[in-house]
Amino acid sequence: MSFASLKKQDKYRQMTETPIPELITYLALPTVISMLITSVYNMADTYFIGHIPGASISEITSASGAVAVVFSLMAIIQACGFFFGQGSGSYISRELGNKNKENAEEMASFAFFVSMFVGVIIGAFGLIFIEPLAYLLGSTDTILPYAKDYMLYILIGAPFMCGSFVLNNQMRFQGNAYISMIGIVSGAALNILLDYVFVIHLGMGTAGAGLATAIGQFVGFVVLFIGMRVGNNLKLKLRKFRFSSLYMKEVVRGGLPSLARQGLASVGTLSLNFAGKLCGGDAVISAMGIVSRVMSFAFSAVLGFGQGFQPVCGYNFGAKKYERVKEGFFFSLKISMSILVVVLAVLIIFSDEIIGMFNADENVLPIGKAALIAHCAGFLGVPFLTYTNMLLQVIGKVVPATLLSTGRQGLFFLPILCVLTLCFKVWGVILSQPVADVLAFAFAVILFIKECKELALLEKQRDEESFEAFSEAEKTE
Repeated sequence: MSFASLKKQDKYRQMTETPIPELITYLALPTVISMLITSVYNMADTYFIGHIPGASISEITSASGAVAVVFSLMAIIQACGFFFGQGSGSYISRELGNKNKENAEEMASFAFFVSMFVGVIIGAFGLIFIEPLAYLLGSTDTILPYAKDYMLYILIGAPFMCGSFVLNNQMRFQGNAYISMIGIVSGAALNILLDYVFVIHLGMGTAGAGLATAIGQFVGFVVLFIGMRVGNNLKLKLRKFRFSSLYMKEVVRGGLPSLARQGLASVGTLSLNFAGKLCGGDAVISAMGIVSRVMSFAFSAVLGFGQGFQPVCGYNFGAKKYERVKEGFFFSLKISMSILVVVLAVLIIFSDEIIGMFNADENVLPIGKAALIAHCAGFLGVPFLTYTNMLLQVIGKVVPATLLSTGRQGLFFLPILCVLTLCFKVWGVILSQPVADVLAFAFAVILFIKECKELALLEKQRDEESFEAFSEAEKTE
């Protein structure tokens, strides 16, 4: 029987008995495709803005800088969505592993409706204080008008962006990654098409790119919402919504690492923009923004396989099948590393052409090329770091998971950025993230070794309990 034809009541057996390579590949394939498409449409705004009809090189550089500036705002919105989505999703997968569907369904409704409210708050405050917010995100005077045009539509779409991330994660954690993929791909494809229409054909510039993104996110949200209502194990129901301190605690427990990781990604981007502003202005901001978007493409394969691993981890940890948790971790790591090495090699070899595709400014090209090569070199430890973080997060180890998630762009990146920028100016901006990646990888190794020892103890405890139960059953007979 194919995965697609499995009945809902067979989901538990699918997630806990299917061979790990087959199961994770099935679950990861749609998420890898989704992440690739997402990274492509993230780059689409930068690409089309780099080809605004009739714009000068300096105008294009400022417009590209605006995308980099607003990217940190989008990271904040994404952080909120992932906080509720990953937090509720981790709980949902464990409860389904324990066969507690009612609790899982209540959590799904709670996290979705609260996240939409948070999105409304972000959008409203952002629209009221849009110019101060642009400066706060690292905008220069020349970037400001482009940033405000782009940001306007992102803020309007904030509730739907939050809701989309929640629905996407909840469906993935239930093992329904294909429905999630349809929602993401539909919104992303429309975004790319509208980028061409609004930016190139209608000449709307950064405003057109922002409008295209907002419309794409809304359409993706609608598709995901329908999928959650129609083709999913759990149903979103307003009558099931109730504010619960228990559910909020579980969201924090499972979602805080994601909030910290995504939130610090926003803080890191913001800090990078300010460092670029001090060291070289629009050219540095534009170059680092391009590199960030390109590296998100490399990260998509890593994150996609990790998102295939997460529901497997949650279900099997809940079912006390700890050997399958570890097997899933190493399988995902092996496959993603194989893909990543090829992707990074291509990025290094064609670094000139890749940066030039987005911005031909002679001030941007050398900075972007050097940064892209440096980022690729430091990126090799990121898969291990990411999967260790996901493992700790899904099994409810909130403190170590949060510490690890804050490492790459918080504990290590921010102080390194300050020190290296002061000492080496532009080169400090370029090298900060690769150095932080290496240190975060070393930290992940320490936490992973500790967790492996704890899993071994859980396996021993489970086997002893099973033996005692068997012995009691024999005595009864």
